[in-house]
Amino acid sequence: MTSTANPSIHIGTEQVLAQLRWRYATKRFDPTRKIPAATWQALEESLRLAPSSFGLQPWKFLVVENPDLRKQLMAVSWNQAQVVDASHLVVFTVKKGVGPADANKFAEAIIAQRNLKPEQVEPYRQMMLGFLNNLPACFDVDGWSARQVYIAIGQFMASAAALGLDTCPMEGIDPAAYDRILGLEAKGLQTLCSMPVGYRHVDDAYARLAKVRYPMAEIVEHI
Repeated sequence: MTSTANPSIHIGTEQVLAQLRWRYATKRFDPTRKIPAATWQALEESLRLAPSSFGLQPWKFLVVENPDLRKQLMAVSWNQAQVVDASHLVVFTVKKGVGPADANKFAEAIIAQRNLKPEQVEPYRQMMLGFLNNLPACFDVDGWSARQVYIAIGQFMASAAALGLDTCPMEGIDPAAYDRILGLEAKGLQTLCSMPVGYRHVDDAYARLAKVRYPMAEIVEHI
C-alpha cells in the first residue's frame, strides 16, 4: 500500500511538544504587537479545516476587529483586559438548531467540491438525515453542536502555538451579553467562548510558571 503522507512537511515530535509546553492561558498581552496578516490567515484556515461530526461544521467564528465592540465585550468579560489588549479576538459561536437542512446543504457541498454525482452522495445524505430526523427527545442538539465547536477550539489553540502565538480561552464571560452585543440571536448563533490571540507581555508572570499536570500514569491507561 502506498502512503499519501508527505514526510517533508511533518513537524518533529520534539518541536510539537516544545510548542505545547510553551503555550499557556495568557493573562497579559502586549497591545503593541500585531499578528502579521499572512500568519493570521493561516490561523483562520486552521478553523476552516477543523473536524466536526458528520462534517456539518455547526459553528461560526467571529473575528471582532471593531475597537468599540471589544470594549463592550470586555465589560461583560469580568473586565479582563486580554479582550482589548490582544492583537485579535475570536468569538466561538454555535449554530443553533442544526437539522435536516444542514445535512442537505453539506451533501450539496460534497457534490460540488468533490465533483461527484448526487447519487454517489445520497447514501451519506440519508445517513445524516436518519440521525437528525430521529433524535431522542432527551437529545440536546445544541449541546452536541457545542462539543463540535470545542474540537475547533482545541485545533485553533494548537495551531496558534505552532505559529508562536499566544491564546487565552475564556469562558469567564456573559454569553447572553455577548449574543446581545454582537446581534447573534437574529443570526441563529449562540456564544460559547471568546479567545484573545496575540503575543504575551514580557511582564506576564504566568509565562514563567511551571505547568501543573498529573503524571502520565494517572491520565493515560493502556488496556
